[in-house]
Order: sequence, then C-alpha cells, then structure tokens
Amino acid sequence: MKAILQRVLSASVTVEKELVSSIGQGILVFAAVAPGDTEKDAESLAAKIVKLRLWDDGEGGTWKRNVQDIGGEILCVSQFTLLASTKKGSKPSFSGALGGDEAQRLYNYFVQQVRDNYAGDRVKDGVFRAMMEVALVNDGPVTIEVSSPAKSSPLAGATR
Repeated sequence: MKAILQRVLSASVTVEKELVSSIGQGILVFAAVAPGDTEKDAESLAAKIVKLRLWDDGEGGTWKRNVQDIGGEILCVSQFTLLASTKKGSKPSFSGALGGDEAQRLYNYFVQQVRDNYAGDRVKDGVFRAMMEVALVNDGPVTIEVSSPAKSSPLAGATR
C-alpha cells in the first residue's frame, strides 16, 4: 500500500455536490492498494500514519507530536492514481493499482485499522470509486509519502 499524507488545517470531500466528510486540523491521507497487498500491509500503514510525528511541540522541538498528541482528525481518501506509471508515452498506466472488490475490501480494512489505532470518531472517509472533490488548507505545507513494508525482492537488504 502507498499513501500520501498532507498535514492540514482543514480538509473535506464532496461527492455530486454533497459534503461527505470534513475535518479540522489533522492529516489528509490519500491511500492506494497495489496487487499483492495484504491485511498486514494495511495494518502496518495505518499504525505508521497514526504514530507519525508531524507537528512541533510548542517548546521549540520540531517533529515531536503526532495526530493523537494534538487531538487532530484524519480524513482518508481512496486514490488509486497514486500507483500510476508514466514510464511509457503520455497516458498513465494504472496496472500497478489493485482494482475491484478486493481493492475496496483492503481499503476499507485500512480505514478501519486507522480507526482502531486512533479514535473512530476522529477518522473520516471519502467514497470508494466515486469522483470526489477534495478541498484542503495545507499546514506547512507538509506532504509525506509512506508505504507499507517492501515486499521481499532480490534487492531487499542490498547496500549501495
């Protein structure tokens, strides 16, 4: 799984001109599910997002507080286009994104894991497979990419 996190002062999701979800200060999470991703990947990514220290402590310490520490909120938005490939031509390929019911099941499991790792009422969601308008007021700006642990590969553990 892959996610882009944006530290926000506020964020919202609108579908067909209807406000679906909104948050105040916290994290906007764009998340994508790839073929081969598992529930363990969703659990790992959810735990990392909740624990990631994105805020200063107010006493001069930078990157000291996480979303829980500030009492913030989290808005999760499914975003399969994060896994697009633009290596060939000018049209993106989405073969790196898992589709269908399995993608929806794993994405929903991921959102539930974020809720379980934090506070369910502080975690909001968009609408899977919908055309969504996402509005945000970025705080910083701070934008960070996070991924679930890498799968085993011949290069895993290689040094430069």
